[in-house]
Amino acid sequence: MGDSVLPPPRHIAIIMDGNGRWAKSRGLPRTAGHAAGAEAFRRIANYCRSLGVEYLTVYAFSTENWRRSGEEITGIMGLLEKYLREALADMDKNRVRFRFFGDLSRLSEKLRALCRDAENRSGSYDVQVNFCLNYGGRDEIVRAARAFAQAAARGAADPEALTEETFSGYLYSAGVPDPELIIRPSGEKRISNFLLWQAAYAEFVFQDILWPDYQPEDLDAAIAEYHRRSRRFGGA
Repeated sequence: MGDSVLPPPRHIAIIMDGNGRWAKSRGLPRTAGHAAGAEAFRRIANYCRSLGVEYLTVYAFSTENWRRSGEEITGIMGLLEKYLREALADMDKNRVRFRFFGDLSRLSEKLRALCRDAENRSGSYDVQVNFCLNYGGRDEIVRAARAFAQAAARGAADPEALTEETFSGYLYSAGVPDPELIIRPSGEKRISNFLLWQAAYAEFVFQDILWPDYQPEDLDAAIAEYHRRSRRFGGA
């Protein structure tokens, strides 16, 4: 289990940040940084599986990322398509279950079809990777509130009986336990609209490492920091 003595959290979430700065520091285009970041994801996802992490959630593309250049967006989507095709080819060997959190309607039909195929074919596997794709935490909560209001208008839901657990069932993450640990590399120290509802009692670890350089020992360090925290959930 690497340098970790204690078991890892059941659910780890990562804001994969720093691809652009990594590329700029090397005089490379931003797309090269995203390609290196994709390899870092593959490396860390495999390591999480070896540690026994049950859920890994990664911030792949936010609702705000559409403000980037068309060339960069095309590059990111191309990398995701490439990864999904490779994952589908190796699905029976890797046995990783895929879920996608976010509004996929803005993606190309080809990419949406790959996402659906990955979800459908991997439904019986044990380790789950959640890709936050065209995802924003506030957008997710607004969509959940709208869906609940529509259910209430149909008489299918009772506003007076609404609980946090019931509302969670309207989120993209319905049925997935909240993350215990959220990691943000790159030196930035903010949440950036990521898992706003689900992060209520997560431990945050910020690391001064650009995502393409992220290694298993960096994850070990984050897990070790997590275990040093006292998790009281509002108690004494």
